[in-house]
Amino acid sequence: MPLVRLIEREKMKRLLTVVLCSAVITTVASLAAIARPGQQKLPTADEIISKYVEAIGGEKAIKGATSRVSKGSLEIASVGLNGTAEVYEKAPNKTVTIVNIAGFGLVQEGYDGKTAWSKDPQMGLRDKEGGEFAAAKLDSEFYKPVKIKELYPKLVVKGTDKVGDKDTYVVEATPTESSPETWYFDSKTGLLIRQDSERDGPMGKQKVQTFLEDYKKFDGINLPSTIRQVTPQFTVAIKITEVQHNIAIDDAKFKKPAQ
Repeated sequence: MPLVRLIEREKMKRLLTVVLCSAVITTVASLAAIARPGQQKLPTADEIISKYVEAIGGEKAIKGATSRVSKGSLEIASVGLNGTAEVYEKAPNKTVTIVNIAGFGLVQEGYDGKTAWSKDPQMGLRDKEGGEFAAAKLDSEFYKPVKIKELYPKLVVKGTDKVGDKDTYVVEATPTESSPETWYFDSKTGLLIRQDSERDGPMGKQKVQTFLEDYKKFDGINLPSTIRQVTPQFTVAIKITEVQHNIAIDDAKFKKPAQ
């Protein structure tokens, strides 16, 4: 009998060892998952977009605006150029940007709901066509944040990444007509803080990184007050100092100039 009891004790010790080891392995695995947030289950594209809409004020606030006038300054530090910037937007899909650069002149581009155009001292007045037209049309959607799933039928969560010191969820967004874009959403705030795209232009395709920074609330809508566009040639920084909503804007403001 003593031998039988000894054998039973040894079996019990081995069983306890296995149970304890399993508990330790489970705990270590859980801690590792916490230490590597990128390995955790990612939110869906719908969840990311919903959080973004709420972060900028919610659908009611967004749809409560029918127009927007933004004014500020512009700087191209690498070439020492400065100027002023004005952006006029009107629902559902009209926009015009007017930039006055010291030593260069007036740069304008717009979309009146049908025609996309640009005018500057170097290229003169021209219509936008093809991929450039499609991008201008898409960018002119006044209620774009609440129409994302309609405008971008394919939304794929690609993983996580860092933008500066911020953790982000990365979403590849493919619109119906123009090239795919890559969006980076702050995982804490839900705000869109970077957008990578490839844009068509008179000199061909060009990669553009747009950083959306220093969000501030204007009439209940959270908007970036600093916008940096980085291209292989230069970086343009626009700082918005004034935003007004529901201002009456004549449709003539968006029309292509006569000359």
